[in-house]
Amino acid sequence: MDSRSLQYFVAVAEELNFARAAERLGISPPPLSRAIRKLEAELGVTLFERTTHQVTRTPAGDVLLSEGRLALDALQAAGRRARRAAERPGLVLAVKADGDAGLLEPILERYASKPGSVPVTVRLCGWQEQPRLLRSGEADAALVHAPYDRTGLDTETLAVEPRLAVLAASHPLAARDRLELADLGLGPDTVDRHIDRTRQGLQDLAQLLAVVALGEAVTLLPASLATRYPRPGVAYRPVPDAPPVVLDLAWPQQSRSTATAALVCAATAVAGAASRASAWGL
Repeated sequence: MDSRSLQYFVAVAEELNFARAAERLGISPPPLSRAIRKLEAELGVTLFERTTHQVTRTPAGDVLLSEGRLALDALQAAGRRARRAAERPGLVLAVKADGDAGLLEPILERYASKPGSVPVTVRLCGWQEQPRLLRSGEADAALVHAPYDRTGLDTETLAVEPRLAVLAASHPLAARDRLELADLGLGPDTVDRHIDRTRQGLQDLAQLLAVVALGEAVTLLPASLATRYPRPGVAYRPVPDAPPVVLDLAWPQQSRSTATAALVCAATAVAGAASRASAWGL
């Protein structure tokens, strides 16, 4: 099975129509149909059930679609990494601004001190953009908060810290020393959805804190941000029953880069030391 036959299969599997898939691929339907039959014969399985009115995937087709997408993405990512290596040798580390739990600089310093280290370019990105950058080959590693799509990625947990409620200093709840999720109208299973909703339409932490200070939103943030970003008009309050924030270092499963492996080692060493020294380390 080569990449072209896999590309043909994915097009048909997504369109569930040979004519539309052929148009998408820029070929005519007959050779596409022959290519799919050849692939089925090669694999010894039926990938599609065909009638005069519809095309549906078989269970084998469902599996190959999932795996095929990953394989094609991996091929494209390999090409991007090769081009990056030729143009600018080094690693690209994707990070959401203010989403590193204070670990970014120590990680970079520790890695740079190791023999054989290569230059690291920090790519600042949006919320939850890191997994896409890793899978597309635009980044070699990323600092990312859970939950996120881990498909095709290996991960190492660097930090686990409590969440704090973030609300306007004038909010009635700000008069209390600590809060519970119920005070915010939340449960453990709705925290992530609530946080995503409060972020919609906002570009960064500065905008989020401005909205909170105006009394237009209440959210939860990692405890490390409270000490790093105090702001007039914003109150931070512990929420002991909120699920903790997990910060991972993620990288592509297929990576065989010794430089990436060395960065992972540096990051875990820094994270271990930070957790032992931190007031919020769990």
